[in-house]
Amino acid sequence: MRQVRLAKDAMDRDWADPELDLDTVAAHAGYSRYHFIRAFKEAYGETPGQYLTHRRIDRAEDLLRTANLSVTEICHLVGFSSVGTFSARFKAWTGLTPSEYRAKHVGRGAALIPGCYAMLWAGGFRSAPGSGSGSGKQRNSGEAG
Repeated sequence: MRQVRLAKDAMDRDWADPELDLDTVAAHAGYSRYHFIRAFKEAYGETPGQYLTHRRIDRAEDLLRTANLSVTEICHLVGFSSVGTFSARFKAWTGLTPSEYRAKHVGRGAALIPGCYAMLWAGGFRSAPGSGSGSGKQRNSGEAG
């Protein structure tokens, strides 16, 4: 059970990473992927894939209610690589499309957080490959030559 908890902790930590896959998580537990699926479901009542999807959708619900970001931006921030898959899973879980969910819930509290702040907080601004301290120069978005 301890190994399964460690793997779940890894999923809780890295849930937004679209590269997170079953083999990686099972390796945290030291199990084969199939044994890990059985052990995880026995311990938590759902498969690792279901757990990860629910975790991502819960976070997407928060962002749809609070952040001024597009559905596509939210889709990618929470770890989905396909807007179609995100929308289908979101609707299956909540009964509403992401746009319907936002329309129903926005306006029931404080103003939406500007998208740039939400992206910064969520880690959405990442350095381009090859940029950084090793290249010798820093650039902004390319506006200043």
